[in-house]
Amino acid sequence: MDALDQKLLDLFPGKVVRKDLIGPLKGQLNVPTYVLEYLLGKYCSSSDDEVIESGLEEVRRILSENYVRPDQSEVFKSQVRERGQARVIDKVKVRLTETEDKYWAELANLQLTKVNIAEEWVNRYEKLLAGGIWAIIDLEYRSDIFHQGQIRPFVITQLRPIQLATASLEEIRENRSRFAREEWINVLIRSLGFEPSALSERLKLLLLCRLIPLVENNFNFVELGPRGTGKSYVFREISPYSILVSGGETTVPNLFVSNIGRGKIGLVGLWDVVAFDEVAGLKKLSSAAAVQILKDYMESGSFSRGREEITALASLVFIGNIGYDIETAVRTSHLFTPFPQEMQDLALLDRFHMYLPGWEIPKMHSSLFGSHFGFVVDYLAEFFKDSRKLTYATALDKYFQLGNALNKRDEKAVRKIVSGLIKLLHPDESYAKEDIEEYLNIGMEMRRRVKEQLKKMGGVEYWDTAFSYIEDSNERIVRVPEQSSIGMIPVDQQSPGVVYTVGIDMDLDKISLFRVEVGVMRGSGKYNVTGVLSKAMKEAIRTAYDYLRAHITKFAIEKTLSDYDVHVQVVNLMQAKEGTQTGVAFFIGILSALLSKPVSPGTVVLGEMSIHGAMLPVNNLPDCIQVVKENGGKRVLVPLANAKDVSSVPPDILRGLDVGFYADPSECVVKAMGM
Repeated sequence: MDALDQKLLDLFPGKVVRKDLIGPLKGQLNVPTYVLEYLLGKYCSSSDDEVIESGLEEVRRILSENYVRPDQSEVFKSQVRERGQARVIDKVKVRLTETEDKYWAELANLQLTKVNIAEEWVNRYEKLLAGGIWAIIDLEYRSDIFHQGQIRPFVITQLRPIQLATASLEEIRENRSRFAREEWINVLIRSLGFEPSALSERLKLLLLCRLIPLVENNFNFVELGPRGTGKSYVFREISPYSILVSGGETTVPNLFVSNIGRGKIGLVGLWDVVAFDEVAGLKKLSSAAAVQILKDYMESGSFSRGREEITALASLVFIGNIGYDIETAVRTSHLFTPFPQEMQDLALLDRFHMYLPGWEIPKMHSSLFGSHFGFVVDYLAEFFKDSRKLTYATALDKYFQLGNALNKRDEKAVRKIVSGLIKLLHPDESYAKEDIEEYLNIGMEMRRRVKEQLKKMGGVEYWDTAFSYIEDSNERIVRVPEQSSIGMIPVDQQSPGVVYTVGIDMDLDKISLFRVEVGVMRGSGKYNVTGVLSKAMKEAIRTAYDYLRAHITKFAIEKTLSDYDVHVQVVNLMQAKEGTQTGVAFFIGILSALLSKPVSPGTVVLGEMSIHGAMLPVNNLPDCIQVVKENGGKRVLVPLANAKDVSSVPPDILRGLDVGFYADPSECVVKAMGM
């Protein structure tokens, strides 16, 4: 017990519980946390150890008598038959068998699939049709009930969903002023089961960001990170208004328009949050039609069913695993790779309001969990649900102006994040300018992370990611932590024969950075190529080698290639399979090695050449130059034929980058090596 525990007990009697009581029960029973806390809050919400112990005994008794494990189902069914009735805690799902025009209930743990249930329960709790709900059920056995010639004796006569259903927002509003902001943050963190003293301030806010889909309508959230960091916990355990769906089990009809219940709306109309547990398995949502309806819903909160436009409020959450080093991934690829290829649609991904960096959250272990009091999660869930009726999207306008780099979609995302954090941390609407600035920084970071990946995937279309906000004419840029300012192109002097270039993989529609390393040693005129190279790249190397062998005297080199062996290694820095229009870089690399003269620091050479030395223009010049700029290049050489294309490169990309032109191989050599 500490002062914060006592304050919670005094202000919220019966609404808080010691979080360390859940673990032992949870380990024995496979029920959601909110089911256990419903009972613990009822019998153990006290600081008196004797009350807690007797309450635990009562909870154990209730669970032992009413909760049935799957391996005990046959015994329990027999007991219901002998007694005529019994009470059970179980998850109830309902389906409509249209050929029989009848609703059937299914009890998950009892493994009963055809249980009679009155239509009134289905109409009262529509979520029974979409994933089911945990409830306390009165079950009767009536051997005189027949259906289609078969006895169907089990009947649900009473059904009480396990939730407090208490309008808690006013109570929380009234009492929030009794807590300092840091205290309230710790209350929420403790309510999630964590020990605040074991977490950094940033980690606390990241964990609270997981709650934003529960308090914001139509909030599109993605979190990718390592396994074991608790990504799915909030959406499975914290609220009865959230459903966690295995990705591979979801279809478009189930998500939007269900065939169950005479064509009623699907999951998005029945739950506050629909969370997909593993994005890599979303195969059934990967068709062109599915992606389109997802885009429509994520943009506007509505979708079409024939001629009818249907609206819903459910937030969509996508969680999945990233099993590789994030720093390497940021440099070489993008952070949406766990999604199926068909869902890596730029317009779809652009609709995510928040990308939470799951790699910053540690794997769950005992040192992170606390033994203090926190809100019963079902009470917390009611607070979250009530908060969805409010919005604080304009709260930031009182103090700040958003920068020009944010488009309307970016602005909407940032405002939703700020609004969500205000709802969570300031339900009494009492907040300071410093609070809003902190939430604004978080919102811009989370949205910019989405845009940074789109920039990698879509090129110049998404070039402006310099998110900022303005206060009294002072503009502040908000950065993304994993976007290192140090690129892959070093600014210090490299060895002779080393040159950087950018090539295009036409199959993947991907522009990538390559490092060319050339070594020259005395030999018999052979050349060797290593690295995973396409046929086109090998031909480009051969063209550069043959041109130099035929024209070596033009470059005042007394050596002949017949006396040397040339070894060319190509390092693929961005996981591309191809790198067309890189021939000039191979030429410069071979010549640099022969002359023992390095290429100027930070220089990248673009362009292709013919066997006669013609300099061919670069395709997609703006995107190629963007890759140079993002990866630390200071100088880029391009064919003179591309001079007219430079005007299409956004000024912010060109800023701080020296663009040089060359008309022939000799001019390129002079400019590349500063001769």
